[in-house]
Order: sequence, then C-alpha cells, then structure tokens
Amino acid sequence: MTEKEMIKITIEEFSRLQRYMKLSDKNSEAYAEMKDRYIELKVILTASDINLTELDKIKE
Repeated sequence: MTEKEMIKITIEEFSRLQRYMKLSDKNSEAYAEMKDRYIELKVILTASDINLTELDKIKE
C-alpha cells in the first residue's frame, strides 16, 4: 500500500467515524471508544502533514 492510499483510507475512516460520533450520546461507552480512535486517526493525519481544518468536524 502506498502512502497516498494509506492517507486516503485514513481520511475516509476519520470522516466516517465523525459521522458516527455526531449520532452518538457523548456519555456512552461507544462514544468513548470512538473518541479514542478519533484521537489516533487525528495523530496519524497530523503526522502525515494533512491539514485537518476542513476535515475535523468534532474538534475535540
């Protein structure tokens, strides 16, 4: 897998995860798990020099 393919997949997962987070109760266990993954994906994208300004809808 090339770096570009990995970044594309990570961006897609990041966007999908944010949609699920917006639909979930912030006090639920599911939301807490999603938030952990959200942080992991945010770190990966930031390390890949991706500007999250437009992508990050949760901003936590």
